[in-house]
Amino acid sequence: MTTTLAEAPVPAGSLSGVRVAEFGAGPALGFCGKLFADFGAEVVKVEPPGGDPDRRAPPLLDVGDGGRGESGFFAWLATNKRSIVVDPDDSERLRQIAGGCDVLIDSRPGAGWAAGPAGQSALRAAFPHLTIVSLSWFGESGPYRGFAGADAVVRALAGLVRSAGPAGAPALQPEHQTYAPAALSGFTAALAALLGGGGRRFEISLHEASVVAAEFPAAVILQTEAPERRWGRNRWFPVFPVGIYPTRDGWLGVTALTADQWRGFCDLLGMERQLRDSGYSTATERLMRADELDAVIGPALLTRTARDWAEEGLRRRVPLVVVPDMAQLLASPAHRAHGAFGVVRIGAASFEAPVLAQRLTATPPAAAGVAPLTGADTATWTAPPAAPRAARAEGLPLAGSRVIDLTMGWAGPLATRQLADLGAEVIKVEGRAYPDWWRTADYSEAAIAAQVHEKSLYFNMMNRNKTGITLDLTQATGAELLRRLAGAADVVIENYSQGVLPKLGLDYPSLRQARPDLVMVSMPAFGAETALADLRAYGSTLEHASGLPQVTGAPDWPPTMNHVAYGDPIGGLSACPAVLAALLHRKRTGEGQFIDLSQVECMFPLVAPWIIEQSITGKVAARMGNRHPRFVPHGCFPCAGEDAWVVIAVTGDAEWQALCQAIERTDLAADPKLATAEGRRAAEDLLEAAITSWTRRRSADEAMLALQALGVAAGAARGLVELMLYEPHLAARGFWQEVDRPHLDWRLQASPVFREDGRPYPIRRPAPTLGQSTREVLARLLGLRDADLDRLEREHVIGEAPIASAQRRPRSAALLHAAGGDS
Repeated sequence: MTTTLAEAPVPAGSLSGVRVAEFGAGPALGFCGKLFADFGAEVVKVEPPGGDPDRRAPPLLDVGDGGRGESGFFAWLATNKRSIVVDPDDSERLRQIAGGCDVLIDSRPGAGWAAGPAGQSALRAAFPHLTIVSLSWFGESGPYRGFAGADAVVRALAGLVRSAGPAGAPALQPEHQTYAPAALSGFTAALAALLGGGGRRFEISLHEASVVAAEFPAAVILQTEAPERRWGRNRWFPVFPVGIYPTRDGWLGVTALTADQWRGFCDLLGMERQLRDSGYSTATERLMRADELDAVIGPALLTRTARDWAEEGLRRRVPLVVVPDMAQLLASPAHRAHGAFGVVRIGAASFEAPVLAQRLTATPPAAAGVAPLTGADTATWTAPPAAPRAARAEGLPLAGSRVIDLTMGWAGPLATRQLADLGAEVIKVEGRAYPDWWRTADYSEAAIAAQVHEKSLYFNMMNRNKTGITLDLTQATGAELLRRLAGAADVVIENYSQGVLPKLGLDYPSLRQARPDLVMVSMPAFGAETALADLRAYGSTLEHASGLPQVTGAPDWPPTMNHVAYGDPIGGLSACPAVLAALLHRKRTGEGQFIDLSQVECMFPLVAPWIIEQSITGKVAARMGNRHPRFVPHGCFPCAGEDAWVVIAVTGDAEWQALCQAIERTDLAADPKLATAEGRRAAEDLLEAAITSWTRRRSADEAMLALQALGVAAGAARGLVELMLYEPHLAARGFWQEVDRPHLDWRLQASPVFREDGRPYPIRRPAPTLGQSTREVLARLLGLRDADLDRLEREHVIGEAPIASAQRRPRSAALLHAAGGDS
């Protein structure tokens, strides 16, 4: 008997009562809808006759209805939704569905600018209450507006391809890396709109959502003025060792950046001479001599297993983790104990897949789900009547909300940056003795005099639109002031090391005494209640531990990093909507709650297709390098000019014919053996040679434009500086905004990913200087007088100047660093 969603009611969750419609197709649309559905919203997926084409993407399941197989990945994206079949030309039915919902997620090509009664403009006019999230490859304006898209093409144009891989050619992960950032951004925007009264339309470009991951490496290149180059597999500028090494049994992910971590790593491997060598003192100096260090590190690591080394690293506070394959990841006792995986059912079939990482403790996401077969609810689902017309909300959607930001680095500040971009008052709290480590690591007297701590590009990118104060939380007075601030706030977000805030009396049970309905988010790398809870982690550590390197690279390569610290931006993008979902629950019930966000589990959507493949088939197909399991040809091809490349993805048979026309190979177009992807696969070497012969005679942009003119997905592999200074599409869309800030010459900042009605939200203020608004905030929110503030400054509880390293009093090592996922 076929199981439908109607037989498995959606569990109550933080979004109960919210109605959502999905129009269109694609993983970004599906994941955005999944986020709603697994948190309890009623989500109806509108499919064309014959079903969503993604239902046929491998691996396929026998669902027991005598028909064709169903895609496991699609089923995971469709959990807890309803499916109805509607002709795409039935505008009246589409309008009826949209009008009865609170949110429409729409990825129909051109729907954002299309005329007609079911286009977004018409829906917006007819249903002022409706919040629309419009998803597209490149947005609704600019020279790439109508470009054909593919995952690797988008990442090439976002600056995430050219710096990855060996010196000879870029290496790219072919698939599944762009959908999650876009979906999370769309989900965030929609939740903010619902909190602010609804009735908004957001435009989400998968391209711009991917640029979020390029901001930090681009800032590093700009700040250091270093030449852009590929440093080799598992080599990452400007630090070393950050990489993946074979051991006696298994692969080990190594990240040893700080002086303490390098010392601990050397002690662990018996590298006394290297530890004493002043030429290895900094992470960048070590990168310049990486080959000679690897000649020592490599053999040493072969003497023990990856698990042995990881356990030693945990004891010594050095970020070492096993790099699991999908079978090891699924079997991990720590992840299973934390509930990271659940059962998905579709028809008579079932398999295991990731559970959403946004672990709201009072209203957690569904731990399992049923995906509907095509049109399972067509006969029974009725659209509710359209909501009454309402005035559209004005201003920024989160205006009036207040957030206490106890985060540092990348992941946490990115989460709070999004809240600030959407209008929340975000109060960033730093200590004078230990400010956010992204400011600088140098607090010598000379560095402080030179204001080095105010000149970090990446700190300033991540902390715009925020207010900044200082508090010494190790002093009882500072801790009490923070408790009082929490009482005046809606949200507290932190990424301190495990155990730090409880020792200071600033954990959730303590803070909620000041405000019982407080929402608080903790961002440990591996979850607060796991065996790895105390593991220090960076974005690279999270990528290692997620298993993503095991599905990246050529078959004969070691597990290969993407050269992007994905763990950081994905963690930040995941934390923000968790906050908003909790606030929506509070708005309905008056209840606050704690959120335990495991950042490594935030990475699982990027490897979900392979986790699902492992669960369904018992194995994962061999890695294919720059090739693609379905799109043939697919790869990164050399162009005229120094280190110039174009990524090309032939996504179907018609696109193959268009490619042949572009490269003037009518003989290939006429060959019946090459008419299908299966036939082209057998001749892939020959086809890549033919494409290379054509691309070598053209610049990357010339090749891209010629192919896109005929509907072939292609994108120039942008460099990081090129991305910020010369990328024509981003420039035409006004993506880079100019913001003045003291002590800093660089003015460009990336716009928020979510655009409302075609316009990016403005960057209202630059990142705060250290303690810039301390006196104003404490006076305004807590009623402190000038005499009180003067006393606090004399006692070094507050202030606007950092305390030099030589003058700092000793304190617990656990307090020196925040936990997980921040480079």
